[in-house]
Amino acid sequence: MTVSLSTEALGNGANSRMPVVFGRSIGRARGMVVAIIVFFGLLLLQAFISPGPISYFDISFLISGATPLALAAFGQTLVILSGGFDLSAGAVISLVNAVLAANMDPADMEASVFVWTLVGIATGMGVGAFNGLFIAIFRLQPIVVTLSTMFIIQGATLLVLDQPGGFVSPSLGTFYMGDAIPELLPSALLLLAALALGWGWLKRTPYGVALYAVGSDRASAAALGVRVPWIRFATYVLAGGLYGMAGVFVSAQTGSGDPTVGNPLLLSIFAAVVIGGTRLGGGKGGPVGTIFGALVLMIIVNILLALNVSAYFSTIAEGIVLICAVLLSSVSRHSVFTEQLKGAAGTIAAWRAGKLVSQREQTDKRLAFVARSDSTIAAPTAWPSFLKRHAETLRYAVPAYVCLVLVLVATQLVLGSVFGNWNYWNSLLVLSAFLAILALGQGSVILTGGLDLSVPWMIGLSGVMLAGVVQGSDAALIYAVPMVLLMAALFGFLNGFGVVVLGLSPILVTLAMNGILQGIALLYSNGTPSGFASAGLRWFMTGHLLGVTPVIYALVLFVAGGVLLLGRTTFGRCVYALGNSVDAARLSGVRTGRVTILVYMLSAVCAGVVGVLLTGFSGQASLGMGDDYLLPSIAVVVVGGALITGGRGHYLGMVGGALLLTALQTLLAGTALPYAFRAIIFGCVVLAAVVALRERTN
Repeated sequence: MTVSLSTEALGNGANSRMPVVFGRSIGRARGMVVAIIVFFGLLLLQAFISPGPISYFDISFLISGATPLALAAFGQTLVILSGGFDLSAGAVISLVNAVLAANMDPADMEASVFVWTLVGIATGMGVGAFNGLFIAIFRLQPIVVTLSTMFIIQGATLLVLDQPGGFVSPSLGTFYMGDAIPELLPSALLLLAALALGWGWLKRTPYGVALYAVGSDRASAAALGVRVPWIRFATYVLAGGLYGMAGVFVSAQTGSGDPTVGNPLLLSIFAAVVIGGTRLGGGKGGPVGTIFGALVLMIIVNILLALNVSAYFSTIAEGIVLICAVLLSSVSRHSVFTEQLKGAAGTIAAWRAGKLVSQREQTDKRLAFVARSDSTIAAPTAWPSFLKRHAETLRYAVPAYVCLVLVLVATQLVLGSVFGNWNYWNSLLVLSAFLAILALGQGSVILTGGLDLSVPWMIGLSGVMLAGVVQGSDAALIYAVPMVLLMAALFGFLNGFGVVVLGLSPILVTLAMNGILQGIALLYSNGTPSGFASAGLRWFMTGHLLGVTPVIYALVLFVAGGVLLLGRTTFGRCVYALGNSVDAARLSGVRTGRVTILVYMLSAVCAGVVGVLLTGFSGQASLGMGDDYLLPSIAVVVVGGALITGGRGHYLGMVGGALLLTALQTLLAGTALPYAFRAIIFGCVVLAAVVALRERTN
């Protein structure tokens, strides 16, 4: 009888705990559950607005279209779960597509699906191992490593396949785009289901448990005996394999190669990860939700098409969806956004009660200082020498100028007519102006510990708008240039607002903004920019005044102003304080939020100025004119001695980095090396600079 009662009691206790355990499981999987609900809700919406019922073909087309994104986002999820970040995913997809298209035999219509799938996965894993080596073993920042890798891979892709074309065997398309069970189970759905089941097993293995531990708290995981470097290394390798699989699937879809096919997927990849409920920073979420996040994005595109909305809105929609998804996933009682709302409410209440510091009677209670003559006062010690006062700055800034001299010597040996040729120096300074201007904005952001990925399309939109408004008129410059710069400042403010007020990651905010700006530029120009630069602007960029191109005079003034801004003003000191420690800066009285917003506004305005100058230099604007300036804008800052995590660097060093990279580019342009080598060398230069100039830890 006693045993029976005890068993019943235990059973009741277990039953009482079941709702608690179930509730906790649902709470942990909240993001995935929300993604699933949103997907089916949007599917019902699509069925409602479609002229006919949704058929098997519609479902198969939806899943097949979303599979490459789901595969790449699956890999990105693993990286983010480990606390990392990977910007090279899209480039790896392009590389695998190019490798397959360039090496498949057009006469072989029944190529081995298994073999070429392994080739694609192995290619991606090789890139992942490269990333993992620098991130896990050398302990470099994932952002700068994967950004450098992205450009290296883009250059390598152009070497493999320099233009769209090539051949992909139809056997891949038949296998991946067909049905596993005719009219019942698409092959793409079977692939995604297999990956989901595989993840269900993998996350229960020691590796899966360690992955979440490393993402949650790397130091604690290491203290418990987890081999953190190897877990991170393996994660990037696995992610690379999934990117490679995505590249194989894209190849099966297209039947040919395109060296840029994966580039537009980067924004969608992060949007799918966030929509699926994975927390940026690591430790929470999972790839199953990411798969549904990819399906959500695909169905949004289908709904826009069904509503006859311009395809140019797609990047705008993806950017907005990404920001909203990140915001919703991060909202909690102690989130930055919630704290901002509480702080604003408290400020309003204090203002109504008249208790703000600015509303109180101001009385100077500082101690008075009385000067007196006293022979016992010691004489002031001598000021330290210039070299001692600026030893750290010179240590990190001078290498850029030393390397510049070496590049100039190499240019003299290879091309000749450098040191005694004013035309070379004039051209070098003109071409360096773009990077030197970007360095002030991007450098200020990096000094605070952030990064601005919206630079490319901020340049593009500014140039397109200027050319469209000016239409060759010098008089129109009077109002067109201020209008463009005010527009840039507004978008910079929105970047800063997202970082400060909404508490979002600078990387994701500026990446989403880059997509939004791209959509706006496409809508404004209707896909074909019109207009051209005025004669005065062209003269400013290509003419001569006393034998010197006029923009060089402006560049000298700009550099002097930048040095004063960061080195001799309160704003500059606050920027450095913010980069060294946000909490310490706040406790010291620095208005960290205001400084951060101003920094992003400065970066956007600098990008706007470059857009204006590029339009004058080329005579007209073009879509994507800023694409080649993302990595160089970061490279000049890093090569100039700035620490990518913030708090260290000098603008003169960044200017040296701009001169160095421009001189290097000029040297490469004068040789027989293909254009693709430029991106490869730039990426390698950034990695080398980060390794050489990183902070040494004892």
